[in-house]
Amino acid sequence: MALTYSAGSLVRARGREWVVLPESEPDLLVLRPLGGSDDDIAAVFPALEEIRGAEFAPPEPGDLGDQRAAGLLRTALRVGFRSGAGPFCSLAGIAVEPRAYQLVPLLMALRQQTVRMLISDDVGIGKTIEAGLIASELLAQGEATGLAVLCSPALAEQWQQELRTKFGIDAELVLASTVSRLERGLDLGQSLFDRYPHVIVSTDFIKSTRHRDDFVRHCPDLVIVDEAHTCVAADDTSAGSQNQLRYELLRRVAEDATRHLLLVTATPHSGKESAFRNLLGLVKPELSSVNLDSEGGRKLLAQHFVARKRADVRQYLTKEDGLGDDSLAERTAFPSDRYFKDETYKLSPAYRALLDDAIAYASERVEAADNQGRREARIAWWSAIALLRSLVSSPRAAAQTLRTRSAAAVAASAEEADRLGAPLTSDSADSDALEGMDVAPGAETEEHAGSRLAELADRAVQLEGPEQDLKLKALIKHLKALLADGHNPIVFCRYIPTAEYLAAQLANDPETKKRGPLGAKTVVKAVTGTLSPQQRIERIEQLAEEAGEDAAARRVLIATDCLSEGVNLQHHFDAVVHYDLAWNPTRHDQREGRVDRYGQKRDQVRVITLYGEDNGIDGKVLDVLIKKHRQIKKDLGISVSVPDEMSTGVTDAIVEWLLLRGRQGEQQALFGSDAFQQSFADLDKDWNSAAEREKASRSRFAQRSIHPEEVAREVAAIREALGGAGEIHTFVRESLGALNAVLRGNTDGDFTAEVGGTPAGLRDALAPVVGAEVIEKDRPIPFRTDPAVARGEAALVRTDPVIGALAAHVLNAALDTRADGARPARRCGVITTDAVGTLTTLLLVRYRFHLTLPSRSGEKQLVAEDARLLAFQGSPKNAVWLSQEEALALLDASASENTDRHFGERTMTRILGRLPDVSDHLAAHGDELAAELDASHRRVRAASGEIVRGLSVAAQKPADILGAYVYLPAMPAASVAGAAPGSAASAGVSA
Repeated sequence: MALTYSAGSLVRARGREWVVLPESEPDLLVLRPLGGSDDDIAAVFPALEEIRGAEFAPPEPGDLGDQRAAGLLRTALRVGFRSGAGPFCSLAGIAVEPRAYQLVPLLMALRQQTVRMLISDDVGIGKTIEAGLIASELLAQGEATGLAVLCSPALAEQWQQELRTKFGIDAELVLASTVSRLERGLDLGQSLFDRYPHVIVSTDFIKSTRHRDDFVRHCPDLVIVDEAHTCVAADDTSAGSQNQLRYELLRRVAEDATRHLLLVTATPHSGKESAFRNLLGLVKPELSSVNLDSEGGRKLLAQHFVARKRADVRQYLTKEDGLGDDSLAERTAFPSDRYFKDETYKLSPAYRALLDDAIAYASERVEAADNQGRREARIAWWSAIALLRSLVSSPRAAAQTLRTRSAAAVAASAEEADRLGAPLTSDSADSDALEGMDVAPGAETEEHAGSRLAELADRAVQLEGPEQDLKLKALIKHLKALLADGHNPIVFCRYIPTAEYLAAQLANDPETKKRGPLGAKTVVKAVTGTLSPQQRIERIEQLAEEAGEDAAARRVLIATDCLSEGVNLQHHFDAVVHYDLAWNPTRHDQREGRVDRYGQKRDQVRVITLYGEDNGIDGKVLDVLIKKHRQIKKDLGISVSVPDEMSTGVTDAIVEWLLLRGRQGEQQALFGSDAFQQSFADLDKDWNSAAEREKASRSRFAQRSIHPEEVAREVAAIREALGGAGEIHTFVRESLGALNAVLRGNTDGDFTAEVGGTPAGLRDALAPVVGAEVIEKDRPIPFRTDPAVARGEAALVRTDPVIGALAAHVLNAALDTRADGARPARRCGVITTDAVGTLTTLLLVRYRFHLTLPSRSGEKQLVAEDARLLAFQGSPKNAVWLSQEEALALLDASASENTDRHFGERTMTRILGRLPDVSDHLAAHGDELAAELDASHRRVRAASGEIVRGLSVAAQKPADILGAYVYLPAMPAASVAGAAPGSAASAGVSA
């Protein structure tokens, strides 16, 4: 039996109309109900059920609405589209409206048969969204069937949340803590990577030899690697290093030339050319050795590498881009700058005395150990640094360090002492080194010193509180100023005890009724490495929720560097306080980057750096490292990491000077010491060299493979087909208002809706997505412009389930003239208005397209929909068709007077009866749209003939006329007085 109905055609079965989907076979039709979602898809056997061809029912003349009806019906229809007809199949089904510049990597990807890319945009631009766009598109087109994201375990839950909420991709977490549970559900001999098509995997868990082979054998055909720079080393023969193990894993994954691979990092070139080449070699082997200064080398790299600064994308698609006008211009929501303020504090006399005694003890230990051998010297060295850093941090961190044995004390050699001691006292810029490194280090190295250290620890405990701890007192002063200006700050500390101490000192205590120094309406919470990554996110959300219950409330987050990488905090916080100076300025940049990023609503992010004026360490670190880092970033527009070993050399020189100055006397200033001068000279040389290389690299590797006008063309097509955030906002407010909801809040921003008075059908549809208790208790539903929303809230994006439920209700009510209750959208309207000078008819037309898209695995069939507004002047038989811009303008036309209902129905009857006269034009317009779509698909895939061979787009006929709206010119005032009863100028139904 031959298939009677082609993909995209309309049939009637089970009492309703359906669209035939491409998956249909001659003996089995796969159908989606007209106006329904993918959740309503059904399979029907033609041999067992009656199926017949159908045409969409025309509008009824008596179903008249006001001037808003056409716009509401159009939006309700477009929200239901889940497969866009344009070259980006996935954009209709994702919960994010990408910025134009974020489409550049997607356009680059679609020009490759096997996608291999290194995405290296600056911190905060939105690399996760760019990678997610590519992944969702490859999955939607069938070019990929599975996805694996490799990342640190601390970022796994965030990746899972981003993929689920923004791109509708549900991925399982494969971590050391979850793998046992996942493996229990496997069949005999089955790999969990076969069982779960989409996974988010801890790179360090999967790189072990035990798990690596299974992953490589069953690896999905699309892999995203986050923080890819941590997976390569400058010397790929350094066996045993963590980077080498990660590199070996990725090398084997990349060996499959058919696997899509996206490497994501903000720091692709750390100053070591060999590491950068190893990274490029994973993308494409030739890039590891090609001359990148040659035209051919740059051209090859441009196909696979995108790296942009904020300045490159802050204002995108403008007249300067050669587009002629700014209709598509976008100003990306980045803060305009960071406002830096360095604030000092002085030690109290008691704290000064404690520090002096601790330095004296550390100095004695270092001097004595120098005579005992290299191992003992290194152990003493790390103990001294731990003691000094903890004392400068807080009394509580000092007390814990003084009572804890040094990790390096058990070392059998000097090398082992360095390996054990360095991580707990240094500030590596490597994001992988952050996890677990916020514990307070130990200082005790031998038993006979215990009593002396215990006495120092007891003195440290007595210094807690703002009376003796003047650093805390200074923090309170600066936090009060930030809160008074409406800011919500994050305070970054080096050690867990310091964070917990600050939270205890600053927070209100509901049990004892103790009021903290920041006021009753300020909520304070701490997040440290004692919490799991998921618990950290939950703690932050809890803080935001508690503070959000009161419009006057403020929030303060105390955090260690476990939050300085990966976690997005820009929606809840807008200021950073560095309570403890990092000894690597890149760490400061990482901290600030949590709030200074895409989506931050503040134009300016405030940064306050606290440093001790007289503790002997802070001021030197600030002057030598941090201020230079800021200046380089200001000059280049990007951050350039200081080489770890260079930073360590400078800080070692500072510590050595501090420990030895008691013997040398104050007369030898730090900056005159030979050790410091040599260390600083080496640092300055290497850092300036790295900055020059980065500057040249950014110029040499600037993104040139996709031009702004190419992006503008596709952005315009996307917005025309799917609409934008502004359209959704207007639709939701107007629809809910017409359905008797009570709206409170901004007309152009966030608002709430109480839906207790809306039709029962809408409340029933909303209950599963916002929670039955919200509907039953008539709690207000918050509508947010930010797509990241909690349960019970709705995001003002077309794919939010609340928006989908509202749109489905509005559309179904418009199509069912027998529906009870309010019907915001109507399929007809007759409006008398000053906006037209002659009889004008606006048609809302739905087109369905059958697409054949070539892919690596054969042709893929798709059905896509589009809604268009077409308008003509005069009668249908002699129609003069208007431009798209003129048709769209009619949506904003307001009625200048009422139109008599009977006259309106007669007018509507005449117009509808003559619409067959425009059917040829509608069909021809459908063919034009199909040709435009065909050209758009070919344009996007322009780089490869193989990718476009066999591509075709055909419009299904006839098109569906969803709505017809007649605009009548208002009569001049002089003519109104003599108007005949029943004419257009007569009073009647409100338009």
